Amino acid sequence: MQKRTNGNTQVSTDIIEEQQALNRLVERLSTETTLAFDLEADSLHHYTEKVCLIQVSTDSETALIDPLASLDLSPLAPILANPAIRKVFHGADYDIRSLHRDFGFEVRNLFDTMIASQFLGEKEVGLAAALKKRFGVELDKKYQKADWSRRPFSPQMIEYAMKDTSLLIRFYLQLEDELRAKGRLEWVEEESEIVSCVRAASRDNEPLFLRFKGAAKLKPRSLAVLERLLVFRDERARKRDLPPFRILGNDPLRELALLLPRTAADLAGIPGLSQKLLDSYGREILNIVAQGLSVPAEKLPHYPTAQRVLMDRCREDRLKRLKGWREEKGAELGLGVGIIANNSLLEAMSEAAPDSMEMLAAVPGIKRWQFRAFGAELLPLLKDVS
Repeated sequence: MQKRTNGNTQVSTDIIEEQQALNRLVERLSTETTLAFDLEADSLHHYTEKVCLIQVSTDSETALIDPLASLDLSPLAPILANPAIRKVFHGADYDIRSLHRDFGFEVRNLFDTMIASQFLGEKEVGLAAALKKRFGVELDKKYQKADWSRRPFSPQMIEYAMKDTSLLIRFYLQLEDELRAKGRLEWVEEESEIVSCVRAASRDNEPLFLRFKGAAKLKPRSLAVLERLLVFRDERARKRDLPPFRILGNDPLRELALLLPRTAADLAGIPGLSQKLLDSYGREILNIVAQGLSVPAEKLPHYPTAQRVLMDRCREDRLKRLKGWREEKGAELGLGVGIIANNSLLEAMSEAAPDSMEMLAAVPGIKRWQFRAFGAELLPLLKDVS
């Protein structure tokens, strides 16, 4: 176990690399009512991403837990799952998915300070902006892209990791007071509860182009080429233990699928395809394009599209009224319209056209806080005007 001291925040820091040190830490954490967490991963540096560091802070201590050391992390599970201990994260979605994926951890009694900032109408909701605004503390953003799988950590990386959580409890307490004053604390608690249930998706059997931005606009022939290019890139990335974008970027892949080059001359000038890449992969790329071009028309892939539901005039009017209400409510509360209610919910309400509070509460996607805060305003908007 290494120990460091952060003089700015008066929080001592332990780097946990041994089991006994972790067990002692867990004993201390189990007596707390509020803990701040964050994690660092290596998704920008390796094919299979993994959690490389877990930060946890109390009011007086910050610990940096090294999951890559020979540690049994299971003692942390009861802490994270204990509903009597508030767990504070900032932008928890990725962290919750990663903790469950790598360790099977479940988090209960989550409070997400990024969500809280959104519900207070903050313009900048990133942690770096919040710490600078409220505490005058600077976070060096370059360490967000650091390779956290490498050991040992530099002093600068340790300082960055400490700052991610050492002030998070103070930040949370400020936000809690401000939310309570506005009557929005329960809103954020429910939204945080929803985030605590997210899980990493398994996509083993689906085409890679379904996760590629812009694929929905491509014609079937281009999709066939794109899928083969994505498989090629994925295989090379896996072999070299690199993220796929480090093999070939998305922009040149998109251009290749659109242009369907037949010759080496056709590859020249495609943005993102350097001479080094052409020397390494040019011949293979042309072979892959040729394979895609040879796929019979009846076997070409098609991007799945949701069938558009035609709305009748009454339903269109209901949706229009809901969107108008949302704009006014967002302006009144100083919140973005997406915070008030997303489009899916408005469409679900306009389709269901509930005529009672009981029916409104049963509309798919409506949250408890939305129903309690806005139900009485929404119901009259859903009545058809004769």
